[in-house]
Amino acid sequence: MNKMLFRKSKIVLLIMLSFLLLRSNALAYVGPGAGFAVISSFLILFVTFILAFFTILTFPLRAVILHLKRRKVLHRSKIKRAVILGLDGFDPALCRLYMNEGKLPNFQKLARTGSFRTLSTTTPPISPVAWSSFATGVNPGKHRIFDFLTRNPKSYLPMLSSASIHTDNRTIKLGPWRIKSKKPIVKLLRKSTPFWTLLGEKKVFSAILRVPITFPPEKFYGICLSAMCTPDLLGTQGTFAEFTTEKNQDANNNPLSGITIPLELQNSKFQTHITGPSFQKNGTNQPLIIPVEGKIDYNKKTVELKIGKTHYLLSEGKYSAWINLPFKSGPIKKVHGIARFLVTQIEPHLTIYMTPINIDPEKPALPISNPFYYAICVAKTQGPFATLGLAEDTKALNERVINEGAFLEQAYDIYEDRKKLFFNALTKNKKGLLVFVFDTTDRIQHMFFRYLSPDHPANKGKDTTLYKDAIEQLYMKMDELVGEVLPSINDHDLLMIISDHGFKPFKWGVNLNSWLWKEGYLTLKEGASLGEEWFANVDWSRTRAYAMGLAGIYINVSGREAIGTVEPGEAKVVLQKEIKQKLESLRDERQGNKPVRKVVFADEALHGPYVSEAPDLFVGYEEGYRVSWNSAVGKITEEVFEDNTHSWSGDHSIDPELVPGIFFSNWRLNGEKPSIQDIAPTILNMFGLEKPSYQDGNIMDLVCPAHHETGDNKS
Repeated sequence: MNKMLFRKSKIVLLIMLSFLLLRSNALAYVGPGAGFAVISSFLILFVTFILAFFTILTFPLRAVILHLKRRKVLHRSKIKRAVILGLDGFDPALCRLYMNEGKLPNFQKLARTGSFRTLSTTTPPISPVAWSSFATGVNPGKHRIFDFLTRNPKSYLPMLSSASIHTDNRTIKLGPWRIKSKKPIVKLLRKSTPFWTLLGEKKVFSAILRVPITFPPEKFYGICLSAMCTPDLLGTQGTFAEFTTEKNQDANNNPLSGITIPLELQNSKFQTHITGPSFQKNGTNQPLIIPVEGKIDYNKKTVELKIGKTHYLLSEGKYSAWINLPFKSGPIKKVHGIARFLVTQIEPHLTIYMTPINIDPEKPALPISNPFYYAICVAKTQGPFATLGLAEDTKALNERVINEGAFLEQAYDIYEDRKKLFFNALTKNKKGLLVFVFDTTDRIQHMFFRYLSPDHPANKGKDTTLYKDAIEQLYMKMDELVGEVLPSINDHDLLMIISDHGFKPFKWGVNLNSWLWKEGYLTLKEGASLGEEWFANVDWSRTRAYAMGLAGIYINVSGREAIGTVEPGEAKVVLQKEIKQKLESLRDERQGNKPVRKVVFADEALHGPYVSEAPDLFVGYEEGYRVSWNSAVGKITEEVFEDNTHSWSGDHSIDPELVPGIFFSNWRLNGEKPSIQDIAPTILNMFGLEKPSYQDGNIMDLVCPAHHETGDNKS
């Protein structure tokens, strides 16, 4: 205990020195059009000095208080340490297949000596929803996360469901002066309390690393590094850039995915710029830019970039290291991002891919860790790393800006960085809780699932053999990871390996909005054309239902939506039943399939204070189907059924019964059907805490490995 507190004091002193080494001011970015809030590096340094002084001064008193608070809990605790290894999207059916083929010996060992079960997921079975239930032990009706996106009922436009970022304009009074301040307000929208916060109240230390829906990081007794839904420096969920000399191509300028920047060559040289975040100046939003100069060496197959004042040499087909991108917002003020570059081709056309601009962890413009300086420490000791929530650039592969090989290289580079961080935490945290989630498993399955289905529409015009073993190799790599973890686990440790959902092929999309339009539930304005995103041409005064995102359908309820047309109560229920019956009877005549397995009412599937904010109907698709890309972004087209030709060829946004996750443990589990909601109350129980009355999950009946000789392999 004393060693840990002493180590914490040393960390604070290290951060003090780190800030002395920083050459520029720290800035806080608040998103496109919101402007900047500038914090003086002197203020940060001053606060850090005060914190360090207070930490050292109060060390003896805090040590005594900490010991007294812990003593009550420790004598009831069944374990010294809990390690939860999350493998996002790890599928039990594929896992069982590869285990039976002898390709996953470490998973097989864990199943034999401990436990292996399927793990029930959430309704809907979407990552931010499921991981929120994991963290809180409650159903989505209590934690308020139902999808990646939700709709603003006042405007019918999309909003990120997990976090909000905006500017609070204030005037600070300093004596006779008035100083205008644009303070960034970053708010986590997930409700309920994570179980590590409850552990922290009893002074059980937790390391919560790369767990989805932890942005912005909450304060608790421990450390946290945010993951899914952490934005890039532009304030988006990931916007790549493609610089190219190719003419007459379809420019991709969708800020939700990527932008194309034309290049003009003059004697093998070019000039361009990198666009960064926007800030408000004279009442308008103006993007910050960094000038870029380039020169091609055709013989050596290299491109020399001059970014700002620094030169970088890029070889064709090879990723650069992380490159610092300091955007100047004033004479001495900068906001820092990092990105990697890849020259995908030099001839016949020069094309350079740039990853989304990640928040620089060494100089974070937004809070991405708890405490704030934790990310800085990791960057200074481990080097720069991806901070974007969805860092593996699935969008760039979907748009064919990069190929499968480049995507795999990027994904595994990110994996290796996170693996280093994980084992560092595993070595240092001998007591308390460690939770670490790898999302490599999710991203690679999304993009390579077509290789497991020869008849997949996404295979048309693409390679079907070169990476046919990519998913099998992914599972074998995760087995190697487990093999490295097991020697660090003893009988006083509880190890859980879990996933939030499984995976199935995504071959065909169902455009719910097209179906609602054809059935007369959604109405367009007179003379309006089809194909506009985000319901641009919808006549809300005559619309009764609409779909947004991946989860389901909203009823246009009077008094809830801005231009609601359906009265709450009986009229709404009648409409829901009608839509449910029709969708469950819907047929895809092209394939001869029923695409919808079942439709459930939100107020029947969920319970809690936020059910009214959920989609009113959750649509559970059969294997092979999912909501279409067009429907997800509010686009109405002539076709209800669409072939999915994207590289994103696997998914899990279907009936939750078809995509359970995995549960492995070194302890034997008595019981057949654990749920992801059961993890939180079980961990609290293991550390001697009572299950809170609001939690929906059950306490698992786990038997210590010291008390049994052989485990089971039920699934």
